[in-house]
Amino acid sequence: MEGTPLAERMRPRALDEFEGQEKIIGPGQPLRVAIEEDRISSMIFWGPPGTGKTTLAKVIAGATSSEFVKFSAVTSGIPELRKAIAEARDRRKFNGERTILFVDEVHRFNKAQQDAFLPHVEDGTVILVGATTENPSFEVISALLSRVTVYVLEQLEPENLKRIIIRALSDKQRGLGSLGLDVDEKAIDAMAGIACGDARVALNLLEKSSFIARKRGENHVTGETVLDVAQEKTFLYDKHGEEHYNLISALHKSLRDSDPDGSLYWLGRMLVSGEDPMYIARRLIRFASEDVGAADPRALPLCVASTQACHFVGMPECELALAQAVTYLASAPKSNALYAGYEEVKADVKKYGALPVPMHIREAPTRLMKEIGYGKGYSYAHDFDGHIVEQEHLPEKLKGRVYYHPGDQGAEKEIAARLERWRSELAKRRP
Repeated sequence: MEGTPLAERMRPRALDEFEGQEKIIGPGQPLRVAIEEDRISSMIFWGPPGTGKTTLAKVIAGATSSEFVKFSAVTSGIPELRKAIAEARDRRKFNGERTILFVDEVHRFNKAQQDAFLPHVEDGTVILVGATTENPSFEVISALLSRVTVYVLEQLEPENLKRIIIRALSDKQRGLGSLGLDVDEKAIDAMAGIACGDARVALNLLEKSSFIARKRGENHVTGETVLDVAQEKTFLYDKHGEEHYNLISALHKSLRDSDPDGSLYWLGRMLVSGEDPMYIARRLIRFASEDVGAADPRALPLCVASTQACHFVGMPECELALAQAVTYLASAPKSNALYAGYEEVKADVKKYGALPVPMHIREAPTRLMKEIGYGKGYSYAHDFDGHIVEQEHLPEKLKGRVYYHPGDQGAEKEIAARLERWRSELAKRRP
């Protein structure tokens, strides 16, 4: 197995080694029973990368007495499909043996290719097991979709990924157990966090981190080692010298401190020095959202208008448009509530990864999506008094989190009062 990636070597060989997906392969679940009793019917596994779609297909291959044929939707076409079907028909006719046809990335098949499957799935010549990261409601033709069972595989939880990593570290035959590595808890946490529910990514990180540690002459993998492997660093190239950044910093801080005189001066210094007016305009747009925000909603459109003026008339005519924007921003009420709230959001996204959208606020344009619970229980706000309704819009792990805390300056004072009125009204409606 030398040269084979760790993720491939550690691929589970039996259901008992499988991590996650308890809803579909837990003890007593219909799919598990079907696998254990060798009563497989056509199915499609739908889920994000690294959740076990191909692995589950291979587990089925090892557990079934049927002939298992792997077929790639990327590299194979209708001629190869016809050959596989003919062989399956002969196998069934002469040996009484079933054929499981596993199609990886089934969404890549076009309509004609999917149509070619249809009669052979219908008459039992082949049992189709497909894997896809794309919504089968949109990518699989309805005639084929109606003849298969769609199983939804969910992102793996960090605890699942940690167990997968620890198993790889202890396995001396397929994993890294023979290397005697010392991988600390922070490193394992970092791998599980960065992987965002993808077992393949987690194991790739482990393999690369252990390689880097050994190249450094170390036997210890730390959280820092993992971050060195995972993150792509970008470097700032200063084309105009340090003073360029000193001047924009001076302008930004003068604006934040509500000093129109200092703001005008530093604007003038930059323009006279030959600074690109469009660069300044972009910075002002950023400031309007970051440091003024909803305290004065007119600040952002004014800055956008000054950018358009720079584009239309250029220098020197646009300098007054920039001056108008600068003095307005400096004199406007300030709030960083939007900025602070969004920074908290980014931190949670980085910490928790791609958490699933709650089922009741998902769109359900197809019958399949409605059947598996998309949109179930959603309350339409306009059907309620005041056009407000109490329902959770955040993922389960973030339930109750409050990101936006409007301040007491400018229009945000009114926003804060309105939100408080709504919260009070919704509290009265609770039983």
